[in-house]
Amino acid sequence: MLISSGVPQRDRADVEQDILLGAWRSVRRGMYRPDPNADPRKALRAWLYGVAWRKAGHYLGSAYVRRAVLHSDPLGLLRELAGPNLHAQAEARETLDVLAGLPPWLIEALLAVDEPEPLTEYARRRGLNPHTVASRLRLAREALAALLRKRGQQSR
Repeated sequence: MLISSGVPQRDRADVEQDILLGAWRSVRRGMYRPDPNADPRKALRAWLYGVAWRKAGHYLGSAYVRRAVLHSDPLGLLRELAGPNLHAQAEARETLDVLAGLPPWLIEALLAVDEPEPLTEYARRRGLNPHTVASRLRLAREALAALLRKRGQQSR
């Protein structure tokens, strides 16, 4: 499946691991429900083929794969690009100043996106409705965009 999908040899072990972990998690969530009249081996094989097909599609569609640049000395590229970019540092400081002007609950909503867990899990841990968290995130993004626009108009 991975070969026919076009997954490169160097990444197949990683994608195979993703397939195995994804299948195991799906089984634990009760998502593997084969037909009781079907041959168990064939049912499992067909289900795993579907899991592999989806994982390969996600892998091939990921931004990492589409934008990866292979280079014999990747650290050499980093050294070439290294060096202080004063303009970027000044923009980062300005953005942090704008962020500091937001209320704490909006800052927390923006930081929730950076966590590895989905927003639904983030909401559950805090005893909130997932729709409330999504609304807060939308409000935080709108407030940040408005402050950045306002700051950009002031600097002109």
